[in-house]
Amino acid sequence: MIAPEVSRPEPPFQAGEREMLESWLDFHRSTLLWKCAGLDDTQLKQRASAPSTLTLLGLVRHMTEVEHVWFGRFVGNQEPVPYSSEQRPEADFEDVDDADAAADYAAFERQCARSREWVAGRGLDETFLGRRGHKISLRWIYVHMIEEYARHNGHADMIREAIDGTTGD
Repeated sequence: MIAPEVSRPEPPFQAGEREMLESWLDFHRSTLLWKCAGLDDTQLKQRASAPSTLTLLGLVRHMTEVEHVWFGRFVGNQEPVPYSSEQRPEADFEDVDDADAAADYAAFERQCARSREWVAGRGLDETFLGRRGHKISLRWIYVHMIEEYARHNGHADMIREAIDGTTGD
């Protein structure tokens, strides 16, 4: 599989809070896929550097799970995450050698669409009770997701540059 080309919609410079949060999250979702664009399966599975298990495909798998966990918890979803388990908490990163990149990309895109559906029409001030007993708002989830993607997109920048020298914002 060669990772598909991706377009990245630029977030607006002026917008309401919800549109701004959704736009920045979509920008970062697209950025992760953009960092993978044009690479084959072997390149997507190339480790950052020993002993790290960090790969571009692992980042896609990880963010699929992060989307599933945070937006899923908000709506009360109890389904298990797709890759990791209590016994293998890092399987999203560690189990990429035999992974099907096309299937993992499709799972990522399905989960992003599902996340959007789960929160459509929900208020930013709506909350759920987190694992540690904190009330967590949908606004907090959006901000956390943007932060999570931004951090991992920085990792993706470095991995991509090591693979083929490609750099970019």
